[in-house]
Amino acid sequence: MQEIYDFLKKCKTYYLATVENDSPRVRPFGTIELFDGKLCFQTGKIKEISKQLSKNPKIEICAFDGTRWLRLSASAEDDDRIEAKRHMLDAYPELKDRYSAEDGNTQIFRLKDGKATFSTFGQEDKIIEF
Repeated sequence: MQEIYDFLKKCKTYYLATVENDSPRVRPFGTIELFDGKLCFQTGKIKEISKQLSKNPKIEICAFDGTRWLRLSASAEDDDRIEAKRHMLDAYPELKDRYSAEDGNTQIFRLKDGKATFSTFGQEDKIIEF
């Protein structure tokens, strides 16, 4: 899990895909944290991604550091604990002007049932399941 987290932090921006009806939806994301041993990301409950994940929790993340890339598929599970929200907002203080742990909008998703594949041209893939 640490290797996945470190890679995403190094990339700073990753691309997160969800499903809306029968169409993929991809957007850039930057929040990623380890909390209670799980990879987590943050969004707002008023956003379309929140609605999409409530209907279909399957996601895919893709990130590239210039040499190596990561494709991660998992299910996103809502973590409504105040501690998870505080942890994320402490890690990303620039979000505190738009979100707070108590605002009823801040939403944390933790990833489960995941498979991460690290790839580099000319080398064997490295797979991590969690």
